[in-house]
Amino acid sequence: MKASIARPGRIFVIRLEHGDIIHECLERFAAEHGITHAALTLHGGADAGSVLVTGPRDGKSPPPIEPQTTVLDGVHEVVGAGTMIPDANGIPILHVHLACGRGGNTVTGCIRTGVKTWHVMEVVMTELLDSGARRLPDAASGFDLLQP
Repeated sequence: MKASIARPGRIFVIRLEHGDIIHECLERFAAEHGITHAALTLHGGADAGSVLVTGPRDGKSPPPIEPQTTVLDGVHEVVGAGTMIPDANGIPILHVHLACGRGGNTVTGCIRTGVKTWHVMEVVMTELLDSGARRLPDAASGFDLLQP
């Protein structure tokens, strides 16, 4: 395990609106407000046609890992959490996973491929100050991994 200490900064209460692409809006918001590191919680609605990364297609394949994706076939209620951490170039990148439910079924995954807001998505973004955390390329996994 690797860890570091950060302290809370500004806390933003954000409402995304119908049709907003979650990761695009929140990364733009962070850039406009000078946020480089943050922790987030989200809840609201995800629209039909949104795409989640729901795992690797084959968990035993070497990098590059081919993602398995799932397209939401209807509007879903969602709850999620994640972080915003700069990559190797210093660009803050959002990493959020959502649990999306409709009826008696739930699908969980990463929003990076494009999740659209259905009517409203409520977000609480807590800025993390005094953090040197980065997402850096890891040759063994093929992922940009958190380096606290």
